[in-house]
Amino acid sequence: MLNDLVTRLKDILSDNNDNASSGEDDYKRAIAALLCEVAGADHNIDEREQSAKIHLLSQLINVDENEAKRLLTKTEVENESATSLFEYTDKLRQLSQEERFSLVKAMWVVAFADGELDPLEDMVIRKTAELLYVDHSLFIKAKLEAQANA
Repeated sequence: MLNDLVTRLKDILSDNNDNASSGEDDYKRAIAALLCEVAGADHNIDEREQSAKIHLLSQLINVDENEAKRLLTKTEVENESATSLFEYTDKLRQLSQEERFSLVKAMWVVAFADGELDPLEDMVIRKTAELLYVDHSLFIKAKLEAQANA
C-alpha cells in the first residue's frame, strides 16, 4: 500500500515540476495526504473525521473549506495505493517547528474526532512526527491538547 503511494506521488510530483507553483501544490497535497492517512488508518472514516479533515486542512493551508474538500477528494483517490509517509513528510521539512507541531496536533484531532483512538492512527501520527523531527515532548503535548478538546 505505501510503496504504491510513493510511486503515484513521484508520478504526480514529476508532472507538477513543470508548474511554477508545484512546490506549494506539493506542500498542500502532502498535508492533505497525511490527514487522509491518519483518518483512514483504522479503515473506518466517519463523518466526524471527514469534517475534521476539511476544517483542519482549510486552517493549515489557508484555503476555504470548498477548496479543502476538493483537495481532500483528489488526495483520497491518489492515496488509495499509499506506500510511504516519507514522500509526504519530505515535502514538509521546510516547515518551522511550530508548523510541524500544528500539523501533528491536527492529525491527533482527526484521530480523536470519532471518539476512539485506534493503534494504527497512533502509529501513523507517531511515524509522521518522527519523520518531521518533532520533539517527543511536543508530540505528547499535541496529543494531550487534541485529546482535551475532543
